Amino acid sequence: MTDTNVKTKLKKEDLVQVISGREKGKQGKIVRIDRVKGRAIIQGLNMVKKAMRKKNQNDKGGIIEIEAPIRLCNMMIVCKKCGPTRVGYKIEGDAKKRVCRKCGEAL
Repeated sequence: MTDTNVKTKLKKEDLVQVISGREKGKQGKIVRIDRVKGRAIIQGLNMVKKAMRKKNQNDKGGIIEIEAPIRLCNMMIVCKKCGPTRVGYKIEGDAKKRVCRKCGEAL
């Protein structure tokens, strides 16, 4: 993959639903988006175990569970009325707003 950023209509704090993979059908908020790799971390989904080393005296080492990234193409934004939907844009004055493609309500 090249170093170009992947264009996405999703943003941090959006409620999304996973549409494929082992987490299919589950919903969560986006914590972080990596535009270079085209992936996002969703709160509480795609949990994996990772062995962590103690960094200093107060830290706990051992096996912890963290969220692993999911590809952006495997998630859809969730509209409050319609459920999972695609994102469209509507220009009102000089403001560009994201809208639901099914019902037209602002996201």
